[in-house]
Amino acid sequence: MKRTSILGLLLLLLRDQAAAGPGVGTLPRAVHGTACQENSAMHHRLDSVEKRVEEVVGQLETEVSILLDAIEAPEWSPLLEAEGPTIDILDNKDPI
Repeated sequence: MKRTSILGLLLLLLRDQAAAGPGVGTLPRAVHGTACQENSAMHHRLDSVEKRVEEVVGQLETEVSILLDAIEAPEWSPLLEAEGPTIDILDNKDPI
């Protein structure tokens, strides 16, 4: 009786393993190589994107710095001083 139950258990185990498909260790080497190449290519593309983003951020920081320097220049200071009454351009009390 034990031999029949052990044999039945082994058959069930083999059936379940066959239904699950090949494991990672049983995949052909070419499939592993392709997956590694795709992973490597993806990381290379991500590195390129990261480098480009860093370059653009650096350029934007430079442009913002130049704009701030231009705004703080003496020729702009009279225009930026608020000496008169301020006008609310979003105030819609007098519709046209």
